[in-house]
Amino acid sequence: MSTLTLPTKRDEAWRYSDLSALESVWPVAAPETLTVAAGEMQSLSLVQDAADDAVVVRDYQIVLQAGARMDVHLLNLGGKLGRVTFDVTLHKGAHFELAAAQIGAGQQTLEIITTLNHIEPEATSNQVVRSVLGGQAVGNMLGKVHVARDAQLTDASQSVKAMLLDRTATANSKPELEIYADDVKCAHGATVGELDKTALFYCAARGLPPHIAQTLLLHAFVAEVFEGVDGGDAMLEAALAKLEALG
Repeated sequence: MSTLTLPTKRDEAWRYSDLSALESVWPVAAPETLTVAAGEMQSLSLVQDAADDAVVVRDYQIVLQAGARMDVHLLNLGGKLGRVTFDVTLHKGAHFELAAAQIGAGQQTLEIITTLNHIEPEATSNQVVRSVLGGQAVGNMLGKVHVARDAQLTDASQSVKAMLLDRTATANSKPELEIYADDVKCAHGATVGELDKTALFYCAARGLPPHIAQTLLLHAFVAEVFEGVDGGDAMLEAALAKLEALG
């Protein structure tokens, strides 16, 4: 169970959060614990679509035994503060896959916080996060990959991209690697940008109204997250509904 002490901006995992909103629900519930047995596979699909004035904090602690795999697909788009965290421990040969999108508007703060603990050899992980932010929304993605000294042959990657629809929106992306082994493959990348004006012009030249062109480009930006996913069509439909509202 969380302590009664409210986090501060000095806490790295809360640096960009909306602490005034958090105060209304603090202390939050204990994390949900999930364990995948050796050699087994599980998937988890989450849609966080709380009401506009809600404060949502969902914490998950995941343990992957040797050779286990977990695929997590997340759509984070609801609440004044919508925060989802994953603390994952990977044993030998395990794999963790995260594909997530968050779409914010108004004065929302949406955040995904991940800590991947590679503690044994040959485990792999891949994280793909896409954010679309309009108005004065804040989108945060803090992803830490920790590779222990004995976790040789780790292969971990992070791809974080954010699209700002208004200059008043903010994206905070911080992929982080903490590596103590010497035979690993670890990579991360983070970009923040606006819609491609050349692509918008191309669409306009072919008679597409600006709002339709914008929706199509944003659709392509987030669609990759849900391709081939069980229930992915419904998640993409919910994402498109929020994107259309932004337009």
